[in-house]
Amino acid sequence: MTTDPPTRRTGRRLAVAAASLVLVGASLAAAFDAQAAVPPTGNGWTNVFADDFTGPAGSRVDDNWRYTLGTSYPGGPAQFGTGEVETMTDSTRNVALDGAGDLRITATNDGGWHSGRIETNRQDFEPPAGGKLWVEARLQMPDVTGDAAAGYWPAFWMLGAPFRGNWWNWPGIGEIDIMENVQGMNREWGTFHCGVAPGGPCNEYSGLGNNVPCVGATCQAGFHTYAIQWDRGTNPQTIKWYLDGVNFFTVSSDQVDAGTWNAATGHGFFIILNLAMGGAFPAAFGGGPTAATVSGRSMVVDYVAAWTGTGGAVGPPGGNGGPSGPPPPPTCGPLISQGRPTASSTVEAANLAARYAVDGNLTTRWSSAFSDPQWMQVDLGSVQPITRVKLSWEAAYASSYSIQVSNDGGTWTDAYHTDAGAGGVEDRGVKATARYVRMYGTRRATPYGYSLWEFQVYGGCGGGTRDAYGTIQAESANQLNGLTVEATTDTGGGQNLANAANGDWAMYQNVDFGTTPATQFYGRVASGAAGGVSGLVEVRLDSPTSAPIGSFAVGNTGGWQSWRTVPANVSAVTGVHTVYVTFTSGQPADFVNLNWLSFGH
Repeated sequence: MTTDPPTRRTGRRLAVAAASLVLVGASLAAAFDAQAAVPPTGNGWTNVFADDFTGPAGSRVDDNWRYTLGTSYPGGPAQFGTGEVETMTDSTRNVALDGAGDLRITATNDGGWHSGRIETNRQDFEPPAGGKLWVEARLQMPDVTGDAAAGYWPAFWMLGAPFRGNWWNWPGIGEIDIMENVQGMNREWGTFHCGVAPGGPCNEYSGLGNNVPCVGATCQAGFHTYAIQWDRGTNPQTIKWYLDGVNFFTVSSDQVDAGTWNAATGHGFFIILNLAMGGAFPAAFGGGPTAATVSGRSMVVDYVAAWTGTGGAVGPPGGNGGPSGPPPPPTCGPLISQGRPTASSTVEAANLAARYAVDGNLTTRWSSAFSDPQWMQVDLGSVQPITRVKLSWEAAYASSYSIQVSNDGGTWTDAYHTDAGAGGVEDRGVKATARYVRMYGTRRATPYGYSLWEFQVYGGCGGGTRDAYGTIQAESANQLNGLTVEATTDTGGGQNLANAANGDWAMYQNVDFGTTPATQFYGRVASGAAGGVSGLVEVRLDSPTSAPIGSFAVGNTGGWQSWRTVPANVSAVTGVHTVYVTFTSGQPADFVNLNWLSFGH
């Protein structure tokens, strides 16, 4: 939310819009309940500001804040220099506590657009000498998308203290846009402004920035945390942007000359929360507000907090990887990729081949050519459940990449994606069933290629048992032979095993039949097999070649997604066993799909 003239602001936003087209969505963040506590203060940090907006519904904000009123600062650029069309008020229709621990800044159209903009009275937010500053808010964007969101422009940002009283010294005094969002898009923009405009060392009016999607819930559908860490204890100094605890953009002092950096960061800042309507940023994405724009939607603020830290303060102040970091992946599954066959799109040199990323040696690595996209894959030998993928990056890492899976090595599906890769060791929970797994990099974080010390894939977790009398999802098999997995249209959705033919099988470990014998087997099947093509669905215990304890025949059911439940008698069985579902046919063609199985007494 800068104060550059409206005619020039458009150019800035168009540049950002163009950059955003190369970023695609998905990752592992989370949405949360409407009210959460300010994160605790970890070792090395000191909380210097916190407002969790507790108070009766309809209350005004407390004296932490001041209201900005009208359409400009006194004597400053009209329409706040951005072309926005609302009038800012201090009415509780536009800025008020909701009684549930949140602040709501609401845009209303009552013969003209009105909204709210509040700023901290304090303007001394900066790191101590040699230390750090962390500023964070937990926010939900206005819950409106599409044409109804045209013109909506919420923001959480900071301006350099010298701006107050001299409304024309932007961008030299520095601006840190912690979060900007526009038009109900599922994206978060983080930007740093400095230097002179237009042009200058900070590429004004565009600034220096990046944008990424909210994941889990969209920015509009759930709460996410937005934060920056400003570090004066490193050389070069840095400002890092975080979405849900994940660093997605960093600017450093060596990107500009010392005079520019010092002018922009050599003082305190004040914090701003506002919801603008219209202006150059929305104009870059179609404009607005329009007749279709819905009135009365709010940016919801759970808390705003700031901490200062010593140079040795580690991680976010909450000490947990960020108040909303991704959950840790399962750790129980075995490592199933080490020593397996590999392939890659390119190699930088013969001694940097893909096989060195699965050799268990952290002194050898795979490295690609210096271009996008690039990939490396591992062949697990058979279709297996996957619970976790661990990437140990060399200095040349991916900022955008997918973990993709395939059963045939030709058709690939994203099991995980991020546009906020941070390098180092990235340990990700990945739930899939596949034979082939690959890292598919689409954007490098450095001018070099993609380089992995180790690419580790972990299998299904053992130790627990499956209830024989519950529903066992077919695609949850511990191992598959000859089968593929596809989406199902059966009741409940999810996936099914597909393309079962003679000799194929699925293995389910630790199936507990208890002490009362099971005598029935049920299979949920569908078939679009040609006339004359049919086969047997069989149940075997502890080996795919042991004698079947039961079976049923199946032919065409009306289509590959025309489902029916078929029962079969089985020999009495108790205890815990590995169950094999095998498929036998006198024809080579595929004859059945399987969605789930179960047993009965």
